[in-house]
Amino acid sequence: MRGCGEGRRLGAAELGEGLGARATLVQFSSAFCAPCRATRRILDEVAGMVPGVAHVEVDAEARLDLVRELGILRTPTVLVLDADGRVVRRAAGQPRKADVIAALGEAV
Repeated sequence: MRGCGEGRRLGAAELGEGLGARATLVQFSSAFCAPCRATRRILDEVAGMVPGVAHVEVDAEARLDLVRELGILRTPTVLVLDADGRVVRRAAGQPRKADVIAALGEAV
């Protein structure tokens, strides 16, 4: 769950939404991506369980500039941001809930 873009800071200007007080789960999705729907449910559930954690979904097709800058190669791709918006973890493909919770441990 490591790779391109790590250490990079993202904020409301890039994401279109505010960050969570403790951490933010950023999901890059596309319209016809079935695993993206399942990932959305997992990330929403985790964000609802952990106080101060937000889930932000980014339409990869609408934000090709950010996709290229961060080296996003497939959807879904999930970035875990710390409270300052710094990318601390990333994963491509549908994550397991336990892996998302574990990755949050690095951010909070």
